[in-house]
Amino acid sequence: MTDTAFSVSGDRPRAVAVAFGALLTALAAGAAEGLLRAVRGGGEFGATAAGLLPRLAIYLVVAAVALYMVRGSRVARALLTVGIGVVGLISLIIEPLAVLLSTDDFAALFRGLAPSSTVLVSVRAVHILAVAVAIPAMYTPAAHRWFTQR
Repeated sequence: MTDTAFSVSGDRPRAVAVAFGALLTALAAGAAEGLLRAVRGGGEFGATAAGLLPRLAIYLVVAAVALYMVRGSRVARALLTVGIGVVGLISLIIEPLAVLLSTDDFAALFRGLAPSSTVLVSVRAVHILAVAVAIPAMYTPAAHRWFTQR
C-alpha cells in the first residue's frame, strides 16, 4: 500500500504507522534519557528514581494516546500534535538552545565532551528527530483523509 492511497475498507495508511513508530521511538529515547540522567546524577539511584515517576506517568499517557491515534482517533491526533509536537518539542529544544545562545565559543561546548554527555546528546537528538517525523506523518494527505473518514 502506498502512502497516498488506501482501500475503502479503511486500511491504515503507511504514514500513520510511521507516525506511531516514531512516537514509540520518541518515548523510548525519552525513557533512555531519563534513566541515563538518573544514573549519571551521581546520587543514589533510589533518590533519583522518584524523579522518574512523573516522566514515566507522562510517557504512559502518551503511549495510550498514541494507541488511540493509530486506531483512527482525531482527538488523539490533536492531543499528540499539541502535547508532543508543541509543548514536548519546546521542552526538548529549550535547554540545548539556551546553552548554545549563552556561549561565544561553540567549539568549547564540544571540546572535552564526556562520553556520557555524548550519549545524552545523541539520545536527545533521536528524541527530537522522532517527534519531527511523527507529527508531520500524521498530517500527510492519506493520513488526513483516513482520520477524517473515521
